Amino acid sequence: MHLSIAILPIYRWAEGRGIWQRAEESGFHAAYTYDHLSWRVPFRDGPWYGALPTLTAAAGVTGTIRLGTMVTSPNFRHPVTLAKELMTLDEVSEGRVTLGIGAGGTGFDATVLGQAPWSPKERADRFAEFTALLDRLLTEPAVTYEGTYYAATEARTVPGCVQRPRLPFAVAATGPRGMRLAARYGQAWVTTGDPALYESGTPEQSLAAVRGQVERISAALTEAGRSPEDVPKILLSGFTPDYAAPFTSVDAFVDFAGRHAEAGIDELVVHWPIPDSDFAYDHAVFERIAAEAPAQLA
Repeated sequence: MHLSIAILPIYRWAEGRGIWQRAEESGFHAAYTYDHLSWRVPFRDGPWYGALPTLTAAAGVTGTIRLGTMVTSPNFRHPVTLAKELMTLDEVSEGRVTLGIGAGGTGFDATVLGQAPWSPKERADRFAEFTALLDRLLTEPAVTYEGTYYAATEARTVPGCVQRPRLPFAVAATGPRGMRLAARYGQAWVTTGDPALYESGTPEQSLAAVRGQVERISAALTEAGRSPEDVPKILLSGFTPDYAAPFTSVDAFVDFAGRHAEAGIDELVVHWPIPDSDFAYDHAVFERIAAEAPAQLA
């Protein structure tokens, strides 16, 4: 199992630079950041910086760690402009970028551009069209397209990505339609577990839900003619009933990670500690986990 980190874009770069560098020095497989314009309380009214500029800056002060979004959505993005920015980021990072991509939620980002909230069906429809067009934009030098929600007229993405045929997509999906989309376009699959269990479920129920999700994405991949073993399964932690328990000790973390590895998870993403938040675990314990857990999970 790979161990990766999510660094929220809340730091002025004078401080953030060192955090991204420490993430690489600590041996994390990848470092991701959230692609929102703002997020939930307690972050809603505090500093929150742009994901892609942050990742570009991180690319300039690191050299080996993979970088990516966790996750980007259609809420305030357009495939044409996003493709150009991703191509550029892949160039700056020398091919170290993964695009985490999902349908998005119903929070602040969903209406920030003045649009009415989308229905679940429209959100799913937009996500499917968004992903398919973005795939074309990142693999073809010029694209003309007229869809229901998005259009492109001779959109140029030259010279294309450093990674070929394009940078990898890690597709967040838990429903049947999203999983089919992940099976078609994803080089990885992302889950946060079952959100219905976050507040009232048990760790055992959550683990069973994750195992069921892994089975369903594996079935979708098989149906699409792909080997499930070739598509990593990523868990963004922090949104399961036992979100804080793994960070009480190295042993507790290894137990949590090991049980999810047995359920089929290949990459576990943890959050950089943040005081006065759900991620306010002890930093000394966190550093021990980063130093000791990967060898035990290998």
